[in-house]
Amino acid sequence: MTRPFVEIDQVAMRYGGVDGTLALEGCSMNVGLGEFVAVVGPSGCGKSTLMRLVTGLWPATEGNVVVAGAEVDGPLTIAGMAFQAPTLLPWRRVLANVMLPLEVAPQHRDKLSRQRGMYEARARELLRLVGLEGFDAKYPYQLSGGMQQRTSLCRALIHDPALLMLDEPFSALDVFTREDLWAVLQNVWMTKKPTVILVTHDLREAVFLADRILVMSSRPGRIIAERVNPLPRPRTLETTYTPEFQALVHDLRGYIAAARSGEEVTI
Repeated sequence: MTRPFVEIDQVAMRYGGVDGTLALEGCSMNVGLGEFVAVVGPSGCGKSTLMRLVTGLWPATEGNVVVAGAEVDGPLTIAGMAFQAPTLLPWRRVLANVMLPLEVAPQHRDKLSRQRGMYEARARELLRLVGLEGFDAKYPYQLSGGMQQRTSLCRALIHDPALLMLDEPFSALDVFTREDLWAVLQNVWMTKKPTVILVTHDLREAVFLADRILVMSSRPGRIIAERVNPLPRPRTLETTYTPEFQALVHDLRGYIAAARSGEEVTI
């Protein structure tokens, strides 16, 4: 049996010492290599906390987090991350923003000066993949919000991460731009096949993008349900109007409504 790429076993996370807020308790989940998993749940349930534990930005209070067969004991160098705010450096052009992780990642930093042409070609190919070909010399202020988020996605992918962590990456965008970027992200995943964990409050986004959707309880968060997504790829906006798509969204909404009301939910 193949070992999962990401393993979270009975994890707890408490902020502020022994009397602080318990954000996660008894949280367990697995993600297979190359799988696209979405995590949904009520506001404040610990979705973003879970992301920070997986990437090693914070240590768990209890339990184990294992990625690629190794226990996480610090920030992962094999992970790329994109968040709600693109946080591009305003004084750097698009190409330089995309290449920023290469200046930090140990496996690329030493080779960057010797192989800059190769890395720049990789960055431009990513920009082409997300529809930003020809924008490499622009500054962030010259881009729309959606274009900035596309740039952020390229930056998360530039060092070919085995794990891509996405924390509400499209939630600040209007619905039309958000839906455009669903298709962009699906295309990137189908082309490069990283392992992806997406945290989102948008159930349509989760069903459009993920192979499997995990539902978290109210705080302290734990996984209370999971649904395998049977919809074939590539998915289009027309897919979102099908009875199968809408039934899955409705099913997930029922679990979250139950979690918000404090009802006991069984996987």
